[in-house]
Amino acid sequence: MAMIRATVSGGGLVEGFGKTVLNSGWVAARSAEVSRSGVQLTTTSPPSADEAPWMEALVPGTVLGTLLKNKLVPDPFYGLENEAIIDIADSGREHYTFWFFTTFDCSLTGNQHVDLNFRGVNYSAEVYLNGHKKDLEKGMFLRHSLDVTDIVNLQGKNMLAVLVYPPDNPGKIPLEGGQGGDHEIGKDVAAQYVEGWDWMAPIRDRNTGIWDEVSISVTGPVKIHDPHLVSSFFDDYKRVYLHSTVEFENRSSWPAECSLSIQVSTNLEEGICLVEHLQAQVLTIPASKQVQYTFPLLFFYRPNLWWPNGMGKQSLYNVEILVDVKGHGESDTWKHYFGFRKIDSSIDPTTGGRLFRINGQPIFIRGGNWILSDGLLRLSEKRYQTDIKFHADMNFNMIRCWGGGIAERPEFYHYCDVYGLLVWQEFWITGDCDGRGVPVSNPNGPLDHDLFLKSARDTVKLLRNHASLALWVGGNEQIPPNDINTALKNDLKLHPLFQSTNEKLKSVENFGSSSSDPSQYLDGTRQYVPGSLWDGFANGKGDFTDGPYEIQDPSNFFRDDFYKYGFNPEVGSVGMPVAATIRATMPPEAWKIPLFIKVDGGFIEEVPNPIWKYHKYIPYSKPGKVHDQIELYGTPKDLDDFCEKAQLVNYVQYRALLEGWTSRMWTKYTGVLIWKTQNPWTGLRGQFYDHLLDQTAGFYGCRSAAEPIHVQLNLDTYFVEVVNTTSTEITNLAIEVSVWDLEATCPYYKVINDISLSPKRTIKIAEMKYPKTKNAKPVYFLLLKLFRQSDKSILSRNFYWLHQQGGDCRLLEAYRTKKVPLQIKSQVTIMGTNYKVQMHIQNLSEKRDSRILSNENPIGDRVRDYLQNYDNDFDTRSTDALEEHTDVLEKSKSLLSRMFGGFSKMDNDWKVIQTGGNDSGVAFFLHLSVHASRESSEPGGDTRILPVHYSDNYFSLVPGETMSINLSFGVQPGVAPRITLQGWNHHYRHSISIGTISS
Repeated sequence: MAMIRATVSGGGLVEGFGKTVLNSGWVAARSAEVSRSGVQLTTTSPPSADEAPWMEALVPGTVLGTLLKNKLVPDPFYGLENEAIIDIADSGREHYTFWFFTTFDCSLTGNQHVDLNFRGVNYSAEVYLNGHKKDLEKGMFLRHSLDVTDIVNLQGKNMLAVLVYPPDNPGKIPLEGGQGGDHEIGKDVAAQYVEGWDWMAPIRDRNTGIWDEVSISVTGPVKIHDPHLVSSFFDDYKRVYLHSTVEFENRSSWPAECSLSIQVSTNLEEGICLVEHLQAQVLTIPASKQVQYTFPLLFFYRPNLWWPNGMGKQSLYNVEILVDVKGHGESDTWKHYFGFRKIDSSIDPTTGGRLFRINGQPIFIRGGNWILSDGLLRLSEKRYQTDIKFHADMNFNMIRCWGGGIAERPEFYHYCDVYGLLVWQEFWITGDCDGRGVPVSNPNGPLDHDLFLKSARDTVKLLRNHASLALWVGGNEQIPPNDINTALKNDLKLHPLFQSTNEKLKSVENFGSSSSDPSQYLDGTRQYVPGSLWDGFANGKGDFTDGPYEIQDPSNFFRDDFYKYGFNPEVGSVGMPVAATIRATMPPEAWKIPLFIKVDGGFIEEVPNPIWKYHKYIPYSKPGKVHDQIELYGTPKDLDDFCEKAQLVNYVQYRALLEGWTSRMWTKYTGVLIWKTQNPWTGLRGQFYDHLLDQTAGFYGCRSAAEPIHVQLNLDTYFVEVVNTTSTEITNLAIEVSVWDLEATCPYYKVINDISLSPKRTIKIAEMKYPKTKNAKPVYFLLLKLFRQSDKSILSRNFYWLHQQGGDCRLLEAYRTKKVPLQIKSQVTIMGTNYKVQMHIQNLSEKRDSRILSNENPIGDRVRDYLQNYDNDFDTRSTDALEEHTDVLEKSKSLLSRMFGGFSKMDNDWKVIQTGGNDSGVAFFLHLSVHASRESSEPGGDTRILPVHYSDNYFSLVPGETMSINLSFGVQPGVAPRITLQGWNHHYRHSISIGTISS
């Protein structure tokens, strides 16, 4: 492979084979303030960052991101600052039309070719390289590859200038806001959320910019274009064939005699891989022609399959395609991680919902809706990894990429492959902007239908090889115009191999002469559904039968009349973050909590302050339907009190939502997607972690409810239920049911033995009768433990705080004065700039009943799973014994050394700290957080270190119980982290200092 050396302005020398990403050294300026032409900028008069009006640019990024980087606009994510930024509707498109400029060095040898690649520009652009102009076609979701071989400078710097124009129809923002503003953005093939929504303020530049990767690639005379990989299965998944079709382009003026090879390997451990297949073929490609070539089938016997999160491992193979040209040598190469799996879906006759199957196994969908990581498109691989791992940490198995957002990037899909998140990818249609909405919007979709289809086909080629991609959908709550929808149906039709659900096809000869190789299709392996409310979603007919999007009484989710249809693609609720996030993202006047106004029927109406309202706060009450869920715990006094009580509600609300759906698994429902999992802005609704990447308690409510094996309480019937979403029958189980009152006694205790769980079933076990007993307390705690009878190992633990019907939890206010003693043991491992911390927290209150199951037993085989899947960062909750954890850590040292290149520090001594308190009782709603030491932060500022991955959080401990929590996070050099523990009745804000990384 040829080598390119690229030096970008302000950066060092970058070397690499094949592709060099140009992601630094860019400068930018408003085009109206630049008098020089593109030719002048890239020949005689290049700009520099210290020359007005030029400034350091954010590429990939947007104009608004660049202006913010240079502090020329206020932070649109802070308070009401977005209102101080001029909107494109008022300024005109020229205000956000910008030049972007950089330089690079390039050297070629022999018959080599250079391409300048743009993976995403919004919306159109003129490209100038060394005085030569090339135009980029309009459209936010088109890739562009320009052959610049004849115009690169091989003796000095290459000067690159890009003039980027905003969308053609940026629209206006009505005073009342609305879904997608005035809907004009729907006339372009672009993201539609930028005109604002009920969860998002408008983006003032409509995301104008070079928003995705820019790169230079060097190849020989023959270039590889968009390989397509497909796996087909036979004999109950014992035999697997890999199909692969590639487009090769000969850019020379003579026929190229090529040696083509495809190699499939799997990583055994760091630096060691096993080559499972290596196949070579010979092909002659005519001069200046592009040909499609299909490799002979590669056969695998019992390969490691790829499974979604909660169903098995995410096995990935590395597929490499290489072309050598006679007389030239290596010309081009392409690599991709590929998972062997089959995805199909159909409408379930029992529920009417869409039923997904992975490798022949039905999967109950529990996931969330996704817009994008960041509203200003400040996208990064690191952020994507955190985002997707958070979803896996919640035990989710699907993410829906909403049609008003973007075609997600390959990095997003890579981490969905790694962590096992199925992806439902929509194209750029929404009901609000494309035929519905208030006022009714343009019903014919984008103005340029050909551009839409070209962009859609290019997106399919970009993403189709990812194992996680499960479904193509035409649009959100609307289908594309007839001609586009018909074309997409035809383009994305299933290959005959994937039209049948028969998993016992005998042989590959069943392809038949009339069927082409499936890898020759544009896709051919996944369903295309025209819209999010059609064909097995909601009522399946396109009516607005998703939702609701507001607070619910938790028991509502379990009732038969709550939702009528089999698969709900959007059901939403509250999402208040912690108080530290409000202080970090809003000025002091926004720290005022809502007014609580009593209205008819004893209901309360919440009236938020104007800044909360601007940030789309959704109340915790629904007068006439749902009593204020925060008031259940007492009237909040201040921001900290309000946010702490909101976390109680967040946990209860989302756990009940998922448990209610899972309670009717396969009998009424096939899946649910929560609206939404996160915010691309500092919004105050529908999120499990905020834009700063701190989790709400709802995160851990979902994590509990979506366990693959789970014990739960039906809040409507008060029956204990057990959920088994795995494909394995589990026998010899028991459930411990214990009730704890506010006086630290256990008035109700029961063990239910000899339970067997059929695969993929929810079973009703027994009624929890305590509320009906004569002396039942008005407020109490319930602890459920599902365990193996053979060794008492706990498979699922679920803790509830409950009140009698018609009552409330105000008695918990007085419970805050309890001083429950705790013992905290911690052990720290530092690997480079990454920390792994194990904490064991014990409630030292006297356990007055010897019958009660100890919580120090390992949860099944999860300690061993942790060793085998260390990269997954403690993927399930752990309540393991201290001694076993210590043993595990000793055994894991060599593994960790190989993975992380050795330890900076591993402290084998356990730090043990005991907190004061003479009371007995439940240590309620404990919460860990990680902070930088005060010395390294501004006084009074936000000291949190984010993101942090916790094995659990917002947890409670009954007397005598121990919980083991694992944390992982990274810090900057010189920062001394400390871990803080606080809770409802633990106000010590106890901190543990855990060492410093040298700068």
